[in-house]
Amino acid sequence: MGDHHDEGYPDDGELPVHEVRLRSFRMDETAVTNAQFATFCKDTGYVTESEQVGVSAVFHLAVDAAPADVLHQLDTTPWWVAVRGADWRHPGGPRSSITDLQNHPVVHVSWNDASAYCQWAGARLPTEAEWEYAARGGLPAARFPWGDELTPRGRWNLNVWQGRFPAHNSLDDGYLTTAPARAFRPNAYGLHQMVGNVWEWCADRFDPGWYAVSGVDNPLGPGPGPDELSELAPGRAPGGGDWRVMRGGSYLCHDSYCYRYRVAARSSNTADSATANLGFRCVRDL
Repeated sequence: MGDHHDEGYPDDGELPVHEVRLRSFRMDETAVTNAQFATFCKDTGYVTESEQVGVSAVFHLAVDAAPADVLHQLDTTPWWVAVRGADWRHPGGPRSSITDLQNHPVVHVSWNDASAYCQWAGARLPTEAEWEYAARGGLPAARFPWGDELTPRGRWNLNVWQGRFPAHNSLDDGYLTTAPARAFRPNAYGLHQMVGNVWEWCADRFDPGWYAVSGVDNPLGPGPGPDELSELAPGRAPGGGDWRVMRGGSYLCHDSYCYRYRVAARSSNTADSATANLGFRCVRDL
């Protein structure tokens, strides 16, 4: 487990490469889709955190909202726009819908939302170690689920950004935002789009120094408080709080600024955060 090519971002903590042993588990072939999440909400009456807050983050080229609903852009990441009324049913804003996106991954779901769905489905979120093992598809040390080359024989196997980010996407892979959950060939384990398309929540709390102290057997990530972390792993994510691991990259990843569509790449966000490029998939114990 970890970055065998030494090409990750130091602050992400992809090193050291270390051995992990896992119990058997079964993983969903795809990220949870809009159709599946709609069934969950219909059965339970669940309301996501984005719906409760009334605002979520949308990529600037995908906003579908009245000007009054476009609240602000962040100075550090101006391609993200806070849009009133953006949520899983309206991924681009109030004027958008999922009518034609039933087989696309659900987005605008927080870690808390994803955990609620998993509980309803009799499943759970994967641990970070389980996610990486599954994403590798039986290829130890490979950069991507199919090998080391991004586009073997000139073929795109994933949905990421092509062109000049964030102003122009050449759409070489066919998609500006999400692609259908089965749009590309699966890896050798039969799992679709383990990299690209949407980030996927993992169960673990995030710490950039965790790999230095992680256990070997079925690691679950660091504990909930700094007192439970080794002095070798002091970082955690900036700002403190309940930061959770995200894996796989998304349709916005580009090697010029976010080379995180590799199987070893790591990132994080707070458990109550939701964006237009963040989803999840489920696992079940055997």
